[in-house]
Amino acid sequence: MTASPPASSARLSLVFTCIGHTYIHLFTAFYFVIVLALEADWGLPYHELIELWTLGALLVGLGALPAGWLGDRWSAQGMMVVFYLGMGASSIFCGLASGPAEMLIGLSGIGLFAAIYHPVGIAWLVRNTREHRGKVLSINGIFGSIGVALAAAVAGVLIDLSGWRAAFIVPGAVSIVTGGVLLYLVRRGLIAGGAGDGGNGPTHQPASRSDMLRGFTVLVLTMFLAGIIYQSTQVALPKVFAERLGGIVGEGTLGVGMMVALVYGAAGIMQLIGGHLADRYPLKPVYLGFFIMQVPLLWLTAGLAGLPLVGVALLAVVSGVGLLPAENMLLARFAPQKHHGLAFGVKFVLAFCAAPLGVVFVSFIHERTGGLYWLFIAMTLIAAICMVAAMLLPGDRRAVPVVSPAE
Repeated sequence: MTASPPASSARLSLVFTCIGHTYIHLFTAFYFVIVLALEADWGLPYHELIELWTLGALLVGLGALPAGWLGDRWSAQGMMVVFYLGMGASSIFCGLASGPAEMLIGLSGIGLFAAIYHPVGIAWLVRNTREHRGKVLSINGIFGSIGVALAAAVAGVLIDLSGWRAAFIVPGAVSIVTGGVLLYLVRRGLIAGGAGDGGNGPTHQPASRSDMLRGFTVLVLTMFLAGIIYQSTQVALPKVFAERLGGIVGEGTLGVGMMVALVYGAAGIMQLIGGHLADRYPLKPVYLGFFIMQVPLLWLTAGLAGLPLVGVALLAVVSGVGLLPAENMLLARFAPQKHHGLAFGVKFVLAFCAAPLGVVFVSFIHERTGGLYWLFIAMTLIAAICMVAAMLLPGDRRAVPVVSPAE
C-alpha cells in the first residue's frame, strides 16, 4: 500500500491548486474586457482584436493531453511551477505588446500554459488528498468560479487605474511570484507529488483491469455528453431568460446577466453538496443520481417561464456541476495512478471540444425552430443516454477486513 502524503503537503497542494484554478479562469477571460480598451488605443475593430484569442483558446484544449502526459512522466508539481511562471510571463508579454502580432504571440502563450492546469493540477490534488476527496474537489471547483467572477472586475479596475497594459502586467507579475513561492516549497521538500490511491478512501479495493477498461470507456462517453449539456445550457440560458422572464428582469441586458450570474454562482457553491455525497456514499450511485435528477429538470426547462423557470434552471445546472467531484474521483479510480495526468488530459480535451459543439448545437436548433424548446428536449435525451451509460459503470468494491481466528 502506498504511503499517505504528508498532511502539510496535502494542505499546500490544495492551496496552490485552488489558487491555480482561480488564475486559469481569470487569465483566460480577462481579455474579453481588455479588448474594449484596445479598440480605442489601437484603433482596430472589435472582431479583429477578439480573433487574436482564437489560437490561445484552441491551445487550452489541445495542450491538455501533452501537459497531462508530462505531469505523469516528469513531475506534477514541476509542471504546476511551469504553469504559473509561463502564464505570468506570457501575460506580461501581452502587456508590453505594441501591435496585433505580438499580442497574438502573448495570448497564445497564455493559452498554452493555461492548458497545464486541469490535467496536471486536478490529478496532483487527487494524489495528494487521501481523505474527503469529494469535499476537496468541490472546494477547488468553487475557486474556478471565483476566477470567472474576478476576471472582469480585476481587468476593469486595473484599466481604470493604469490602462490596459496594467491589466496584463499586474496579474502576470502576481502569477510569477506565486510560481516562485511554489518552486521554493517544492525544492524544500514541503510539497510532494502525492501517492493517493485514487479511490474514495482506504476502504476501497483497487479496480481490476477489466473494471478500469469498462469504467474509463463509460466515463469518456458520459464526460463528453455531459460537457455538451453544460456548454449548450451556458450558451442558451441568457437567451431563454431574455425571452421568457418578461418584466422580471427589465428591458435591458443587466437583469438577464444578473439572473444568469445568480444561477451559476449558486450552482458553483452547490458543488459542496456533490463533494459531500461523493465522500459519504459509493461513487456510482452518486454519479448516476445526478443524471437521474437532470433528465426531468431539463425537460421542465424546455417549457417553463417566469420564476419557476429560474428555479428549475438553477437545479438543472446544479445537477450538471454537482456530479463533477464524483466524476473526477471515478476517473482517478479507473485510470492507473501513473497515468492520472493523461486521463485528466483526455477529460479536458473532451470538455474543451464540447464548448464549440455546444455553440453550434444552440445555433443550429434556434435557426431552424426559431426558439430553444427543442434544444432542451434534445438535451433531455442526451442526459437520458448518460444515465443509462452510468448504470454500466463497475460498482464500488469495499475491502473486507480480515479477522484472525480466535486462539
